[in-house]
Amino acid sequence: MPQFSSNGVNINYEIAGQGDPLLLIMGFAMPGAAWLPMLPLLSGFQSIYFDNRGTGLSDKPAGAYTVATMAEDASNLIRALGLRRVRVYGISMGGMIAQELALRHPEQVAMMVLGCTTPGGADAVRPADEVLHALVAGSKLMSQDPDAGIEMVLPLLYPPEFIAAHPELKQFMRLGMTLAPPTPPETPDKLAAGLAEFDTLDRLHQIECPVMVVHGGKDIIVPPGNAALIKERVRNAELFMIPEAGHNYPAADPIGIHQRITSWLRN
Repeated sequence: MPQFSSNGVNINYEIAGQGDPLLLIMGFAMPGAAWLPMLPLLSGFQSIYFDNRGTGLSDKPAGAYTVATMAEDASNLIRALGLRRVRVYGISMGGMIAQELALRHPEQVAMMVLGCTTPGGADAVRPADEVLHALVAGSKLMSQDPDAGIEMVLPLLYPPEFIAAHPELKQFMRLGMTLAPPTPPETPDKLAAGLAEFDTLDRLHQIECPVMVVHGGKDIIVPPGNAALIKERVRNAELFMIPEAGHNYPAADPIGIHQRITSWLRN
């Protein structure tokens, strides 16, 4: 599997499909393989996805993993592949990395989709403390007791009525965990330490590329008020709100939601 060196840290990446390059950035403590179920819905693009440091087959160095550092990883991947400008799609923490990438390296980002993410900082709409605790604790459990970890994380990702209507979700998540090595229990703590200092709100006006903000109206991990904050501050932004969806908004209507996203990306 291909890797590149980002300031001495080996980062694993994969490329699938053909078309204009689309860099996919995954969220909190999840490997790049978490994009696999969505790749068929992103047809027409050359999808480039990677394991953020601390996940999958990428190195797992010591210390906090800051958003700025992970944005440099993404920038270095674009450079390593000999690409000039790419479309970017980041989900949750991946959306934070995408924001920082566009601010630090605007010449590399043609347009971007920011899914279920936040600008951070004092004005961000924070989730309940118990939600954050459950997210970190559940993520750490995944490598040691996957079933217990899923039980803890599942109600954070989906509204209760969606879980009741889809009993197959647990099995689907369990199967997904076989696609990549488990994330070490140390990684969520390193990510949480790095995310604590993330803040782009006062810099969002500097983003000049077109932006689509996508968010679930029932998201409890990243409350939907954060989508409005980003939309207000980014000049070339449009908001796609999915009222009945939770944090994992693509599950609400995988085909329809991705058709809307890919149509926008082709403009």
